[in-house]
Parts: sequence; structure tokens; C-alpha cells
Amino acid sequence: MPVTVILGTQWGDEGKGKAIDTFAGDFDFAARYNGGNNAGHTIINEFGEFKIHLVPSGIFYPRVKCLIGGGVVIDPAVLIEEMKSLGHAGVKLEKRLFISPRAHVIMPYHKILDGLYEEAKGAGATGTTRRGIGPTFADKVSYNGIRWSDFADKEAFANKLRMQVALKNKIIAALGGSPLDFDKVHDEYRGYYDGIKPFITELFGIVQDGLRNGKKFLLEQAMGSILDTDWGTYPFVTASTTLASAATAGLGIPPRAISRVIGVTKAYTTRVGAGPMPTEVKDDARAEKALSEVAATTGRIRRGGWFDAELTRFAAQVNGIDRLFLTKLDILSEFEEIKVCTGYEFNGRRVHYYDLDAYQLERVQPIYKIVKGWHSDIRGIRKYRDLPAKARAYVEMIEKLSGVKVGWVANGPQREAVIVRQ
Repeated sequence: MPVTVILGTQWGDEGKGKAIDTFAGDFDFAARYNGGNNAGHTIINEFGEFKIHLVPSGIFYPRVKCLIGGGVVIDPAVLIEEMKSLGHAGVKLEKRLFISPRAHVIMPYHKILDGLYEEAKGAGATGTTRRGIGPTFADKVSYNGIRWSDFADKEAFANKLRMQVALKNKIIAALGGSPLDFDKVHDEYRGYYDGIKPFITELFGIVQDGLRNGKKFLLEQAMGSILDTDWGTYPFVTASTTLASAATAGLGIPPRAISRVIGVTKAYTTRVGAGPMPTEVKDDARAEKALSEVAATTGRIRRGGWFDAELTRFAAQVNGIDRLFLTKLDILSEFEEIKVCTGYEFNGRRVHYYDLDAYQLERVQPIYKIVKGWHSDIRGIRKYRDLPAKARAYVEMIEKLSGVKVGWVANGPQREAVIVRQ
């Protein structure tokens, strides 16, 4: 299959890094096509444990070439630190990592404005990661963005940056922040460019030649489907399109070239930041503790909740998902009873996710089915038939409710902790 997209079906943090690491060795190219360093993929392998934010997770396989598409916004300080960390671990980047000159750059004023906007909103804050992602995408669509291609002409870059610093300083000052110094920003970012320049190259020819020659591409989505700008819980979403279709704009992949879409789905539900979460556990301290997590990127606590089949079903339909990669089934092993949300009620009637806006979704009543847990440790199991009968029943209920077959079940953090069902 020439092009496979791996994406999250929930609010991110589904375990995409593990899924990507499972498949990447069979591909010629791995690529990021959306988002920025507000998303992290956790990888555990023979090199160690890594939280990857910008470099495609396929970088750990020596034969795989990795692409960062123009649909990604890049914080150069984060990228350089990530590249250094990989290099120190013995991962070769030269002639393997390629960065699009079309990718927009996260500037210092973007991060400052991200925080000032959140503070100004008060109780209505969106709950962003304050990494500057939203303001960078806003500049992109309002013709104020700076791309890596702009750095090639020193004078043109300086003129463009000078105009943006002057413009942004007015907004920063109006919101109570301290204005930026042009010379300091200019010199700092010229330095970043010098370090990244050897990896910047136009990707369109690489992609088209690869497709024409039958090379296999693995596309890594950032964030999750329900954080999509258009189809997510707006305004509590991310700033980029997160669906499989975003690969066309973000990397130059024609839609008809996408031959398989794998949806990564956690066996329960988590969410970072503000916004609706119908199945969030609030009245069971033990369950809340077990299902809550620490976010790989921000260190914030992920709100925990039961599996929401309504969300996963919608994500499967809007993305055209072929198979599910179910993660963290082992976390549910401690429960004697497990709840599964099969749908919603709103004002006394049955509704779907797509019938509602974010504020209505806050008020829905989840319809739960309660099933018996298997209440045993499953982390060492590597064959599906060896799982407890109740664990298998849970997996099969998820695929029935979502309308998509579960092809893989992850039951531990290690690379080998994956049960293949296909």
C-alpha cells in the first residue's frame, strides 16, 4: 500500500507514537503533515525512551527517510534540541531528514501572544499549550507568516521580520506584555536557520518521485481527529486540520494516493485542556486516578474518562478508517466493571456527535453500557486468543460500536507489546 495514514480518533494522546513505531520499519518514507510541537509521540525502543514532537517517529529505522511537510509549523529551538537528542542517541539524521521550505516558523511573538490571549480570555480560555501554534497558523492565513524559504534572502527576511515585530509589539503592549527587540530576534533566528539549513529542501519532487516509483509512505498525524479545526469541538481545538485529508495540503500527497487509514484509539478516553468531554470521570476517585495521565508535551494532567464509541465512530467515518489500532488495554485490567459510552442523549432525545456544538456537547447525557472487566494482568500476552475472554469481548464490542475492525491491540509500553489480530 503506497500511502498509509496513521491518525488519532479522539482528542490526541491515543498512543500514535507506538503505532507508528510498530509499522515504520516497513516503509520507505515517514512524514509529518500537520500541527507543530504541541503534539508529542512517545517512543520506547533500543535507543531509549523519546518524546518526539517534530521529527517523524520513523527516524529510528535507518532505511526510512523522514519528511516534515509544509503543513507543519516549526519552533526551531525545539527542533534543534530534538535533533541533538537523537544524534546523541546514535540516530543518523544526515540525508535522512528533510524539511519543507514552505513550513512556517514559530516566532517569539507567537508564543507571547498565545499566553496573553489565554490570560485575556480569563474563564473562557481555550486551554492551549501556549506553544505559539495558534498565532502562527493565524499569521499563515492572514498573510503575515514567515516561512523557512524567507530566510534564504537575508535582506528580505530582515524586512519581513522588522515589519512583523513592529506590528506584534503594538498588540503585545496593548495586552500588557513587554515588546520584543528586533535585533535580538533577528540574530537568534538567523542562528537557528544556519543549523537547520542543511536539512531544508523542497519535498514535492521527493514525494512525487517516490509515488511514481512505488515507494511506501507512512504519514504521521499530530493531535487527534476531534481536535480538528472544522470537525472538532471548536473553539476547544487545535489550529490545524487533523484529518487524513490534510495530507494533501500539508505534504503534497494526492487524495487518491492514500490507500489505507489506520485509526489509533485508546481503550478509554483522555483530554488535555478545556472543552467538553462527555465521558469524563468526576464521581469515582479510583477510576479518575487510573484513567488520568500526564501529557507528553506539556506535563499537564490529562482528564480521564470511559471509552466514547460515538466519537470513535464519527472519526472512523470522516477519515475513512480501515482498521483500528487499540492502545492501553492493559490500563483497564484493574477494573471489575467498565463503562462504555454507546451514544448521547440531549434534551431527552438521542443525538449524534455531529448534531451538536461544543457547548451543547458539555450538556449531553452519555448512554452507558456496563461490562465485566477481566481483572488480571495482560501485559505479557502476545497472542489474541490468550487474552482473557472478557478482554476479547471488550475489544470486539469496540469494533462493533465503531463499525471498524480492530487489527492491533497494544497491552504495554514496550515496542513488542502489540497483539496482531490480522
